[in-house]
Amino acid sequence: MFYHVKELQYNAKPQRPDPVYAKKLQEVLGGQYGEITVMMQYLFQGWNCRGEEKYRDMLLDIGTEEIAHVEMLATMIAQLLDDAPVQEQEAAAKDPAVEAILGGMNPQHAIVAGLGAMPADSVGVPFNGKYIISSGNLLADFRANLNAESQGRLQVVRLYEMTDDPGVRDMLSWLIARDTMHQNQWAAAIEELEQKQSMVVPATFPQSLEKTEVSYAFMNCSKGEESSEGRWASGKSMDGQGEFTYVADPQPFGPNPKLQPAPPYMHNTPPGPEPLK
Repeated sequence: MFYHVKELQYNAKPQRPDPVYAKKLQEVLGGQYGEITVMMQYLFQGWNCRGEEKYRDMLLDIGTEEIAHVEMLATMIAQLLDDAPVQEQEAAAKDPAVEAILGGMNPQHAIVAGLGAMPADSVGVPFNGKYIISSGNLLADFRANLNAESQGRLQVVRLYEMTDDPGVRDMLSWLIARDTMHQNQWAAAIEELEQKQSMVVPATFPQSLEKTEVSYAFMNCSKGEESSEGRWASGKSMDGQGEFTYVADPQPFGPNPKLQPAPPYMHNTPPGPEPLK
């Protein structure tokens, strides 16, 4: 069960309107690593969680908090659009050439959303459910969550540098701080799971069924051998089950592929070789 508290989790009030910045802010609302993505990702991971109750609770805790972040950003975007030159934007939208060179406010903020936020990124691409990762494997999902928070914090920090509005910066500083916590949270959860199982996902597949001769071999597929200097090229593997080796000149393991020619009704040109016997 969810319920809404009318007060925002934190302040979301710009000092002045800025429809151009509102367009930029859409990225961390509806972009690939925006708040809508992490909100949906954590909630679905929580609803689908078949592990320990503490993991389900943690996922739903953070997913619910992300709803509050969506609300804050939507409120900020709407207020940044206050007093925007709507008439000029509507006129520009009628002329693609003018719209292309305008380079300012997103006309859809006026035409489609009525001076409100949209579930879309900064160039107007709608939010896509494919952004959401919820595999049912907690370790794989938590690693994806750490990446999402890393990318999200990076983008919010870049947006912080793109404005001097104290109200906007104040709200972004809150989001940046929460992303600091969330990165630490996922790192802690990953560490806890890795202490219980192999760090390789999935941990339940028998390693004897894989080609173990290449399980810990780093294959150099570039000119030069600078990659041999990395931690991944020698020493104990990270899962503790093998030793890293460095293959300077990897050779193919399989044969040269010979494909059957396409049937005549496919009309491929030029014709293939004679059919294999």
